[in-house]
Amino acid sequence: MAVAGEVVGHSSLLGRSSLLPDPKILKMEQTSGLCFSMPVLFPAKQGRLPSRSLRVMRPPVATISEEVLSLVVGKPAKIKVRAVVTVRRKSKEDFRDAVANQLDALSDKIGRNVVFELISTESNSKTKAPKKSGEAVIKDWYEKMKIKGERAVYTVDFTVDSGFGEPGAVAVANRHQREFFLESIVVEGFASGAVHFLCNSWVQSTKNLPSKRVFFSNKSYLPWETPEGLKELREKELMELRGDGKGLRRISDRIYDYDIYNDLGNPDKGKELTRPNLGGEKLPYPRRCRTGRLPTDTNLLCESRIEKPHPVYVPRDEAFEELKQDAFSAGRLKAVLHNLIPSLIASFSADDYDFQCFHDIDNLYKEGLLLKLGIQGHLLHKIPLVKKLHESSHGLLRYDTPSILSKDKFAWLRDDELGRQAVAGINPINVERVQVFPPVSKLDPDHYGPPESSLTEAHIAGHLNGMSVHQAMEEGKLFMIDHHDTYLPFVDRINALDGRKTYATRTIFFLSPLGTLRPVAIELTLPPEIVGGERRSRVLTPPCDATTSWLWQLGKAHVCANDCGVHQLVNHWLRTHACIEPFILAAHRRLSSMHPIFRLLHPHMRYTLEINALARQSLINAGGVIEACFTPGPLCMEISAEYYRRHWRFDQEGLPADLIRRGVAVEDSSQPHGLRLLIPDYPYANDGLLIWSAIEHWVNIYTTHYYPNATSILSDTELQSWYSESINSGHADLRHSHWWPPLSTPTDLSSILTTLIWLSSAQHAALNFGQYPLGGYVPNRPPLMRRLLPDDKDATFIADPHRYFLSAIPNVLQATKFMAVVDTLSTHSPDEEYIGGIREAAWTAEEEVLEGYKEFAAEMERIEEEIRRRNGDSGRRNRCGAGVLPYELLLPSSGPGVTARGVPNSISI
Repeated sequence: MAVAGEVVGHSSLLGRSSLLPDPKILKMEQTSGLCFSMPVLFPAKQGRLPSRSLRVMRPPVATISEEVLSLVVGKPAKIKVRAVVTVRRKSKEDFRDAVANQLDALSDKIGRNVVFELISTESNSKTKAPKKSGEAVIKDWYEKMKIKGERAVYTVDFTVDSGFGEPGAVAVANRHQREFFLESIVVEGFASGAVHFLCNSWVQSTKNLPSKRVFFSNKSYLPWETPEGLKELREKELMELRGDGKGLRRISDRIYDYDIYNDLGNPDKGKELTRPNLGGEKLPYPRRCRTGRLPTDTNLLCESRIEKPHPVYVPRDEAFEELKQDAFSAGRLKAVLHNLIPSLIASFSADDYDFQCFHDIDNLYKEGLLLKLGIQGHLLHKIPLVKKLHESSHGLLRYDTPSILSKDKFAWLRDDELGRQAVAGINPINVERVQVFPPVSKLDPDHYGPPESSLTEAHIAGHLNGMSVHQAMEEGKLFMIDHHDTYLPFVDRINALDGRKTYATRTIFFLSPLGTLRPVAIELTLPPEIVGGERRSRVLTPPCDATTSWLWQLGKAHVCANDCGVHQLVNHWLRTHACIEPFILAAHRRLSSMHPIFRLLHPHMRYTLEINALARQSLINAGGVIEACFTPGPLCMEISAEYYRRHWRFDQEGLPADLIRRGVAVEDSSQPHGLRLLIPDYPYANDGLLIWSAIEHWVNIYTTHYYPNATSILSDTELQSWYSESINSGHADLRHSHWWPPLSTPTDLSSILTTLIWLSSAQHAALNFGQYPLGGYVPNRPPLMRRLLPDDKDATFIADPHRYFLSAIPNVLQATKFMAVVDTLSTHSPDEEYIGGIREAAWTAEEEVLEGYKEFAAEMERIEEEIRRRNGDSGRRNRCGAGVLPYELLLPSSGPGVTARGVPNSISI
């Protein structure tokens, strides 16, 4: 009568579920000695939860008891269980998809269908092999193909022995023509309750992948906790993901491997597109994902290129999902349209088309691209496509007004704005405290001349509010943005390029009593004319008349151009995108998907390999956007590699360590976060420390839950393998550096993970999503300069300094190309996942971890409110005041589009 009791106890469920057999039939089966389990189907909506949501799926209640698992003593009974399978459909299908779907429907009818097999956490006591169910198939694939919707939900029925145990894995074989996206599987009917499998992966046809695809349940296991039935599968999966390092990778592959950056040049198209390989002793660099493409014809050490629209290989599950791809394609279309007309006009004329006045720049936002710049004239008769595009593009040819113009159109001209953007702009991580004056270069004096700066006390003494230089230094009032050593080795080669001119720059700032930074000197340096000779330097100080005012503006433009280059090539690309990629590759290769640390890192790895591959294809490659838009041109990536060699240190990439390294903060246990900022109103650091501390606290909760002591860290072979490979293979050129943090204690692990999550989320957000809002107005931050400073008696300069300035910054074609690109880079996708929002499904299985994440998510809400409060505090002059932009780049949440706010979990653009 045990079964009868179960039936009575769930009468309401029986009444609601059409999937359960009639109770009368059940009663007949009970009296006849048959056992039929009663799985209750809860087809809860699967997929990604809305951003910043903490809804928890309530697990289905088991409808059988332990008493019904065996009706005959000593003989295992057969029980029936059911899997609910959710498949995500494509929202758009092309002709090939439609044909493939019809073929799949046909093959489904003749038995070539999708096959599932349950794998137990237990092994057979005799064979030692995992216990497995029989194979079962989706029977209604064809019928549900006709139903419209974002998802299709199927059921699969299994019959297993009562002693099967708990399912720990599901094996899937796709015998159809095409891949499909498997979102989730929920297995119901076991006494232990529903078992969830969050898959979110493409399942390839057996034509491409003969072996079955295995998915593990949401329950996390450290290596030594792995159930017997899953041990072999755990290792087998990791071996498959590592591959053998050979051959050309297919788009359908799921193989993660390393390679150097030998795919940026295109020597087969011409010597001018040859670029040195990055990675190795000569030009150290992090490793990237291997594609296995054949070498070029003219250089066997270079990998052949694949150009748009053909995709660059990334492991299949790393590619953009459909919503992200649509948003990215729309941004790319907008960028193409913005760049197409300038390119067409350039092909008809050799004229550089300088901006004739600042009103021309304003017209880009008001009237539309190039159509009111006075350059169309007879050219538009030659290219009527321009007129058609303008008529049919629905505003796509008009740029949105950047935020920098929204509150004060002339803010970029003010000196205090240069200082404000040093702490609240898109590159707020280069300002450092002056601790030696004059500053001293660390470059080899035999090649670059005496190391001492040309700056003197006389240059700045009159701008320090009555302080001496020594007093200002002692009281922490002097700061600097120093790009001298980064640029000087490349200056001569850059200045030899057509239309590119630069200096090695230093800018000295004084911290005013109001808490703002005021530039007091700019040093512009050229290398010695002969090796070992004197450097040629020019020092500018705040102007006192019209001539020096224009020279000062030109000097600031050169400072900003250098800062743009360092921001894009070093701080943005190298220190987030490129340096994170090896850790992601190693995580997939060495950490099982059921490892708790993999599940902690998983949200912070989304889309990064894909966006990096796209960057290698069209942004950082020879002749790509970065070379076209930034002063160093073809030397861009060499500058990036040189910084990696000389300066990059993982142990100083965390926020507190970076602030201390730059001298803008000191350790102080009496202060929040254990730091005292020397620039009290430092929006990036103020807001960043809130997020850093929240991440650190959450990671501490998570790691200590799984690792109570040092022994547990040292004995975790997968964890140690991941960290070791990240260093020795992913950052191979720096593997012998002394500064790599150890991984021996839970504290070590927490520190390493906090740094990785910080870099992938908040650090990247602070450096990326303000690019168009602040840089979309080119005079504010020109990405390149075309002229050196004139002599103060230069006739053309004296006659028309306004025109000279416009001829020094990017011309119309260069500016519009740059604006189009940073507009795309600053855009949030509609499917973006923000910090503190979506969590891993596995976390719900561990109460302590779930509570820790709820606390973390709530802290993100509090941080958002605190940042809003700070932006309304009139005492914070760097983020509040007349004409001052609020600092919102570290506000955790955002909507889609160019919002200048929002902290995504991962580097996804």
